[in-house]
Amino acid sequence: MITLLKGGQVYTPSSQGRKDILIAESKIVSIHQPEEIDLRGIDVEEIDATENIITPGIIDSHVHIIGGGGEGGPSTRAPEIKVEDIVSNGVTTVIGCLGTDSLTRHMESLYAKAKGLEKEGISTYIFSGSYEIPTASLTGSLRRDLVLIDKVIGAGEIAISDHRSSQPSFEEFSRLAAECRVGGMLGDKAGILHCHVGDGKRKLDMIFRVVNETEIPLSQIIPTHCNRNPELLEEAIQYNKIGGTIDFTAGEDPEQQKSDHIPISDAIQKCMDKKANLDRITVSSDSNGSMPVFDKSGNLIGLTIADQKSLLNNLCHLINNKILPIDKALKFFTSNSALYYKLRKKGKISPGFDADINVFDSQFNLVHLFSMGKKMIENKKVVAKGTFSEKT
Repeated sequence: MITLLKGGQVYTPSSQGRKDILIAESKIVSIHQPEEIDLRGIDVEEIDATENIITPGIIDSHVHIIGGGGEGGPSTRAPEIKVEDIVSNGVTTVIGCLGTDSLTRHMESLYAKAKGLEKEGISTYIFSGSYEIPTASLTGSLRRDLVLIDKVIGAGEIAISDHRSSQPSFEEFSRLAAECRVGGMLGDKAGILHCHVGDGKRKLDMIFRVVNETEIPLSQIIPTHCNRNPELLEEAIQYNKIGGTIDFTAGEDPEQQKSDHIPISDAIQKCMDKKANLDRITVSSDSNGSMPVFDKSGNLIGLTIADQKSLLNNLCHLINNKILPIDKALKFFTSNSALYYKLRKKGKISPGFDADINVFDSQFNLVHLFSMGKKMIENKKVVAKGTFSEKT
């Protein structure tokens, strides 16, 4: 299948002006000035994108693809994600993880779900492990998983500073970081230790200790939920400024923020005010994970579920409200994640890269979406269907 996107305003994520983009099978083949690509004699689908904005597909680096939750008992286990839910929010690549529950959720199921979503048209990767240390794995060891299992790119989400964590010792935590380091090197992967950070008073203490007391580079550890509260955000900015990468959780619709989480726009503004490195910040959804609310005694008093709508909503909020220009806003959702998780053919529109492409109208409503060159949204309608979705 050959497709030509004609005359769109292209962001790679940097602004390139109006371009024609040629897609063949799963790859971006060529980007040229309008009408410069000669396709005479070739069967090609042409799409007029002159009124559109073209961007890389979104990379969501923290998704509970088989569902998370369970803190309120079996009935509160969140459901699995569907391929339609993913693409309808501009996402073309996900990194799947377990959460609190590694008893009724398993690494084998996580891997199988990732393979299933891949078959349905989405690029997928996974973390080995859950909240606890020792980590769950597929082969009996995180290092083996990183070297031998194609989709495993790190460990996560490992909980620290949270009453639901396994309360790991510094030695256990630093040893796990070392496994990520060496396993990543041997497997030619990022080997990221992806850390869930809770409301605990220790915040990023464990991570700073690894940086200060071991030889493991800080590029190996990415903490998430760093916009959970103002104190944690301050520490996350410190970590960023010494060279670390931090992840913010989109969480809620930015127009209807109700929780104590710091909105993405406010967190990014704080980072700019503090002169943090914006290239070392990513945004993820925590989709299909539970969003429990606990009282001061640790009792569960409320429970909702995260979804990927918040991810696209926050991107649109940053752009439509002119908080950031398009090229700078896009990096948090695309190229930054590709860089730090070593997704080498993702996150950019460039010849030879995977054809993961979003086509938006001027108000940033999705018009078309291509994932690995396959059309998943056409004229604002989701055409991708999961294996067991109702076919219409």
